[in-house]
Amino acid sequence: MKLAEALAARADLQRRIEQLRSRIADNARYQEGEEPAEDASALLIEADAALDRLRELIRRINATNGRVTVGDGTMTDALAARDVLRMRHSLLTDAASAASGSGQGFMRQMRSELRQFSALPVGELRSRADDVAKELRELDSSIQQANWGNDLDE
Repeated sequence: MKLAEALAARADLQRRIEQLRSRIADNARYQEGEEPAEDASALLIEADAALDRLRELIRRINATNGRVTVGDGTMTDALAARDVLRMRHSLLTDAASAASGSGQGFMRQMRSELRQFSALPVGELRSRADDVAKELRELDSSIQQANWGNDLDE
């Protein structure tokens, strides 16, 4: 199994577990004289088995991520870098939007009203955000390539 396939299987298991959680909650209590739509005990057993499969899959994914090389480091390093790049991009774009007055919804109506000025260089922030976005796309491409090019550890 390729690492990318394991990641898809992990996402499917996580969705399945959340569905089971909801169904368990929906059927954990029922009114006298009625029967629950589903057996909550059986759903708990099914959820427990899915959680065991998820734990094993996550263990294998993490072991693989520690072994696979992406750029100058491991997959784990690349994933950490990607998370930080996403946060940096969000920070820069939010700062540029705030400095440009986006979303404030009001403009100066009269000359006697106070003017507002940007405390940050909007153009520079947007340029930096573009650079970070490019770096993020390149890193994400490398990560995806590694996901499809490496088998999952046992």
